[in-house]
Amino acid sequence: MRLGYGEDSHLLAEGRPLYLCGLLIPSPVGAVAHSDGDAALHALTDALLSAYGLGDIGLLFPDTDPRWQNAPSRLFLEEALRQVEKRGGRLLQASLVLTLDRPKLNPYREALAKGLAGLLGLPLDRIGLAFKTSEGLAPQHVQARAVVLLDG
Repeated sequence: MRLGYGEDSHLLAEGRPLYLCGLLIPSPVGAVAHSDGDAALHALTDALLSAYGLGDIGLLFPDTDPRWQNAPSRLFLEEALRQVEKRGGRLLQASLVLTLDRPKLNPYREALAKGLAGLLGLPLDRIGLAFKTSEGLAPQHVQARAVVLLDG
């Protein structure tokens, strides 16, 4: 068994799109990032890579490389999953905590969970998803923390 942990955060700005778990969330603010800024998928990518000592998302997809400008974060996650499979690993479970003051994510819970399940190839009961606010400490940011459990 292997355990992986990852986290990511992005500043939020007016007029930017907000992607989480591969979905575009209606919001007046979105992530400031080189890619599409999907903090959830970035954290999961790092968690998968960390389980095998493969570094982090910035090592494989540096923000200095113009190929990744506005790239969909699912590409990063898909590559991390390929790296896991190449080493004989199999993802068993993923748990994700998203911290965001606005917009509220609860109305999107089902869509976010289903999106993650599809991207990760897991049944819904193997996806943990929790939402938090910063309690006003950092209202202009989004943060994601992810833990993954793997066999192999």
